[in-house]
Amino acid sequence: MEAVDQLASAGTFRVVKEPLAFLRVLEWLFAIFAFATCGGYSGELHLSVDCANKSESDLNIDIAFAYPFRLHQVNFDAPTCEGKRREKLSLIGDFSSSAEFFVTIAVFAFLYSLAATVVYIFFQNKYRENNRGPLIDFIVTVVFSFLWLVSSSAWAKGLSDVKIATDPEEVLLLMSACKQQSNKCLPVRSPVMSSLNTSVVFGFLNFILWAGNIWFVFKETGWHSSGQRHAQDTMEKQSSGYNQGGYNQDSYGPAGGYNQPGSYSQVGEYGQSQSYGQSGPTSFANQI
Repeated sequence: MEAVDQLASAGTFRVVKEPLAFLRVLEWLFAIFAFATCGGYSGELHLSVDCANKSESDLNIDIAFAYPFRLHQVNFDAPTCEGKRREKLSLIGDFSSSAEFFVTIAVFAFLYSLAATVVYIFFQNKYRENNRGPLIDFIVTVVFSFLWLVSSSAWAKGLSDVKIATDPEEVLLLMSACKQQSNKCLPVRSPVMSSLNTSVVFGFLNFILWAGNIWFVFKETGWHSSGQRHAQDTMEKQSSGYNQGGYNQDSYGPAGGYNQPGSYSQVGEYGQSQSYGQSGPTSFANQI
């Protein structure tokens, strides 16, 4: 507790109030929501098959599936309405690639955001040393922004396919008993997909956060500071050139000519030619 109090009193945690660290904290939280809502999902749908022979009916067929949505490995039994024989079926589709890619990006983004926040708070001097830290941070931020966009788009498409493959109406078409008009097949309950929809939303929100943080990370790099120095040098050169060329109040007197002894202040327009200001009147006085 004393170490925490010392760090807090020294103002180390004030960096969290700055946009760079504050966005990192938001990225850390949003990454948690992204992989938790997707990676922790499990759903279930219920079907009923009412055969013409009631003894062969099955009014409670439960089909459970979960992340990573390898639906072709989800098996279930369904009545055939032909005696006591039952058929073994499976759902259609394998959507594990897009789901696992999305969760993997979310986990790595979570870890990097956490590590970056710790560096900002406790190792800020080393972070800015030799400009290496900001450059690495900038490159990683750009890469994660691109990966969030790709993974979120892929998972959004994968989720739409998962919804189609787990639609009770589509699953009923796989059963041979439902192809006979004498039998009655009904969907009892559809799977709840609200958490998966939330994961897609958090995926695109993470992309917005990481893309917006690119500017604040870029400001910490030497590229941004060198650009500012170049602009300042250009302005200084322009201002110095203006002072040297044209009028220079230090070398001109109040009347416009050279303010030197022995010269006539009335001849201000010839002030740049020193021979007219001194030699002309002096030789005239010697002749008299």
